[in-house]
Amino acid sequence: MTVAIRPASPGDAGAIARVRVASWRATYRGIVPDAYLDAMQEAPSAAMWERVLSAGADAATVVVATDADEVVGFAASNRLPEPKRGLDSELTAAYVLPAWQRAGIGRRLVHDAVHAQRGLGASAMIAWVIAKNRGARAFLERLSGELVVEQPFEWDGIELVEAGYAFRDLDAVVARCNDWPAAAPGTLH
Repeated sequence: MTVAIRPASPGDAGAIARVRVASWRATYRGIVPDAYLDAMQEAPSAAMWERVLSAGADAATVVVATDADEVVGFAASNRLPEPKRGLDSELTAAYVLPAWQRAGIGRRLVHDAVHAQRGLGASAMIAWVIAKNRGARAFLERLSGELVVEQPFEWDGIELVEAGYAFRDLDAVVARCNDWPAAAPGTLH
């Protein structure tokens, strides 16, 4: 396995949607109703990602992890027009296909998304996760995320609770990502 991280292009929209849907179905079973997960379709998600990737927004970053030509994960971040809880950027997505998890890919994706936002002038970031997603919470905490809020929210008519994690020093997050060894050293570029 040799995984490379690179900026996403509009041509990656379908693959990003595939990763998102597969990740949701694997991760949120038992948290989100099965009927919702089973009804998820890649096409609407792909259309949304194609719009995002074609917009060329200076403040948004999407990176993908690839093995050969296959997208196996992605992360997205953006600057916030108005800071939330004093944080001026947001990690909006970080997903890795279930078969590729625990190999350091998520860490590298977050590294590049955070590094890009720092390069665009961001000084701090908030990451949101469904509160019952224990794996994602542990991941964010390992990156030194500070839990700042748990609050109810509605997703497509489903009542959930989200947890917000603050990263007040993006240089520290980048360093933490670099210090955190991958499960298979030498396989990530």
